[in-house]
Amino acid sequence: MNRVVLAALLFGLLHLSPTARAADDAAVESISKIYTTFEAALKEAPKDVGARAASIGPTLSETFDFPAMIRLAAGPKWKTFTPEQQGALTEAFGRYFTATYATRLAQAAGGKFTVKPQSEARGANRVVQTEVANKDGDTSQVDFLVGSGNRVQDVYLNGNVSEVASLRGSFAEPLKTGGADGLLTFMRDRTTGMLAVKPAP
Repeated sequence: MNRVVLAALLFGLLHLSPTARAADDAAVESISKIYTTFEAALKEAPKDVGARAASIGPTLSETFDFPAMIRLAAGPKWKTFTPEQQGALTEAFGRYFTATYATRLAQAAGGKFTVKPQSEARGANRVVQTEVANKDGDTSQVDFLVGSGNRVQDVYLNGNVSEVASLRGSFAEPLKTGGADGLLTFMRDRTTGMLAVKPAP
């Protein structure tokens, strides 16, 4: 399933079940908070991507482990970067990731999803399982890998299609040709492009 379909499934489907709202599982609560923020953003008047990014950004920064995600997405080369480069890449990744989700949210159509009330152990982490249905009733499993501090480290479609792995594929060429500076330019340029998109009239 391509990323456009994943975006529609994952972020157009924002009617939380009562079970998810009442969950006392800290990992589940993190996922519920993400969707509650998206639900609130969708209820507002149509916004451009930049405005939506500003609206959802604080919650994403709180609930996603951006440092861990960029480290994994960059792969072995991460260890060769200076602390200054790592810091710049982490900051740029947070903005890139937020703009990506704001773009998905802006394109999302109606639907619904449910969140299982208890997470499951996966090594030192927890997995929160959700079932997502689009407006036509087609369903898909979307799982969140939640690590230290109850922050998301990866998202999986149908249990095995990894968001971080997809990012690693996108980052491979700029890393190969330009190293840390190449990846930094790639993320900044893509972010600028996404944030410049205006809502359809």
